[in-house]
Amino acid sequence: MAEPVIEPVDALRRIAFVLERARAGTYRVKAFRQAVSTVVATPREELRQRAEAGTLAELPGIGKSTEAVIRQALAGERPEYLATVEAKYPDKMVDGGEELRAALRGDCHSHSDWSDGGSPIPEMVATAMELGHEYLVLTDHSPRLRVANGLSAARLAEQLQLVDRINAHLADSFTLLKGIEVDILDDGGLDQTEEMLDQLDLRVASVHSKLAMASAPMTRRMIAAVQNPRTNVLGHCTGRLTGGSRGTRGQSCFDAKAVFEACADSDVAVEINSRPERCDPPDDLIVLARDAGCLFSIDSDAHAPGQLDLLQFGCARAQEFDIPIERIVNTWERDRLVEWAARR
Repeated sequence: MAEPVIEPVDALRRIAFVLERARAGTYRVKAFRQAVSTVVATPREELRQRAEAGTLAELPGIGKSTEAVIRQALAGERPEYLATVEAKYPDKMVDGGEELRAALRGDCHSHSDWSDGGSPIPEMVATAMELGHEYLVLTDHSPRLRVANGLSAARLAEQLQLVDRINAHLADSFTLLKGIEVDILDDGGLDQTEEMLDQLDLRVASVHSKLAMASAPMTRRMIAAVQNPRTNVLGHCTGRLTGGSRGTRGQSCFDAKAVFEACADSDVAVEINSRPERCDPPDDLIVLARDAGCLFSIDSDAHAPGQLDLLQFGCARAQEFDIPIERIVNTWERDRLVEWAARR
């Protein structure tokens, strides 16, 4: 049976998605994302004429690899580059967690090009919908994280207006929820105004600075953030990196039992961060949080559309440590999730 015909835009988007999911180099992914923009802006007949004349590469953002993908897709062929990356990076990346993954209704931690993500918000939404999500929480960074182009209150307000416009187009088929990954300050405060935090559907609070702080003050810092009534999810709690392009980083020291007891008492979910280079919390801390009665949120922490599929890794870990499905907040339907987040 012949392979179905794939359009040039779909082929380029699929390649970018697979490369992002595999955490390939940004420059490789960017080439395919740029080519998508060029193809969308170019009349199809011109694409055909250029493919026949061998002048596709004269278009902006079209190089040797992307030219071949476009030409082969226009000819009704499955592009060789697409077949190669799909064979190298299959859809199933890890064993286990399939039942939990099927139960997830959305993702509570994602980034766009408004902060340090690699793609516009509409592309993140389109990919989340293609993955079967019912909702996605947009959680770009807060202002103190300048290296990640964190959002000031004014920029966040502008972003919320865009979210409203996107949701108006989506009707009830999908919801982009308003969120933030807010920095936990040195004293446990949250790095955004209360007025802006109150306008959001869900707030992920994470430590990004002074990760080597001594255990006692770090514990006080984290508990203060968890007890803040605007905190809903404690993000990547140890801050560790186990590998990847940013190298390695040891985990922060804190009294995990005390922090997780505070999470359970305050109805704050502990994030199981699905990025393989984070694998956070570590195994022993997942068990500690589970036994403390904590809620959990299995999140992708996606900085590109393809990374939204990293949830597979978090689900496999949650299954390995017998996390009860009813305690995973993003298995909940949208209204229940929003009501829970607002109740604090």
